[in-house]
Amino acid sequence: MTTPNHDHASEHRLAALVWALLLIAGFSWALWSLAHARIDGQALRLDAWLDGSAGKALGKSLHVPEQDTIETANAAAHYRLLGDLGDQTVLGCPQWMFYRDGLRPQPGVGDSVFQARLRLMRYWTGELRRQHINVLVVAVPDKSRIEAAHLCGQEVSTAMRQRLDRWQDALRADGVRFVDLRPTLEGHATPMFFRTDVHMNADGARAAATAVAQAALPLLGNQKGTQDFMIGTPGAPAVRIGDLLVLSGLQRAPQGWRPDLERVQPQVIDPVRAGGLLDDTPPVEVLLAGSSNGRRSNFAPWLGIGLGREVWNLSMDGGQFSGALVAAFRQRDTWPKSLKLVIWEFSENALSLPLTGDEQAVLERLPASQDVPRPPPAAASAARALAPSA
Repeated sequence: MTTPNHDHASEHRLAALVWALLLIAGFSWALWSLAHARIDGQALRLDAWLDGSAGKALGKSLHVPEQDTIETANAAAHYRLLGDLGDQTVLGCPQWMFYRDGLRPQPGVGDSVFQARLRLMRYWTGELRRQHINVLVVAVPDKSRIEAAHLCGQEVSTAMRQRLDRWQDALRADGVRFVDLRPTLEGHATPMFFRTDVHMNADGARAAATAVAQAALPLLGNQKGTQDFMIGTPGAPAVRIGDLLVLSGLQRAPQGWRPDLERVQPQVIDPVRAGGLLDDTPPVEVLLAGSSNGRRSNFAPWLGIGLGREVWNLSMDGGQFSGALVAAFRQRDTWPKSLKLVIWEFSENALSLPLTGDEQAVLERLPASQDVPRPPPAAASAARALAPSA
């Protein structure tokens, strides 16, 4: 007859054996996955471990079967039962999603980061001036600012709100032309941004592009170009998966377990070509170095229409504050001699993000006392904010 203590000991040994086998199997599978993973060496550099991106890259390589289904179910339950959208997004009024980094700064991002970006601005705008190229700076207001009526109690950092004014004050003092899009985008009866996306919708992008074009024309001699554009008729409404749905892991969740999907009417806008094999394209005069805003909702084509010129669009997804501008400067030797204007666009919240590796590298190359000389008062006064009405 076995004793109770003996029975418990046997049960513990069996449980320990099962867990040991599971751990061995999991460890073996993880080693096999890592051995067969295609991970870019750049993704595992030292700074990638410090900012967490290396861990994310490894996590993607350890993808278990049906992991997407499990993660979708978990995200859907959190949304439906708790109103929780994860680490990167927050829920405002019903159906409205906002990017968390647009509401409050990331830990450790203080005034020193803002001052570093002022140094970068003075360096880059000084470089363009030395090449006799005009620059127009466009900080697209954050969705949480323009669609504040849909926040439904979500708090916004006061320091972040004030940072845009401080940025524009610095531009004004340095004689750098800029566009304040707040008067253009605020106060509309209909939304200017998507509900489930951080970007401007078709109405917002068109209004913003028109305002930027009006501000840019004086830097092009007040001469609108002669380039014609073909403006297609908006198509039938089609489902659009907003990037905030993707960040929340809800893009595949069933209806009712995620905010409703939006429908947009796609529209094609293209420059008109004569069609001949020897047809010369107009010289490139305007470069758009922007964020994903420059790649959404026909912002760049509407900008081109307002300028009467085809825009050389180097905007990039994930460009944050300066990604596209840094990439453009890397190919500066190949810029056409006809280039007259660089439009540098980024989202307001990029002013409150951590410095990127590229930005840190540029700062390290600058002398500690580097600062572009202040322009004379006349030049500074000419750099007033340009905010045409929509």
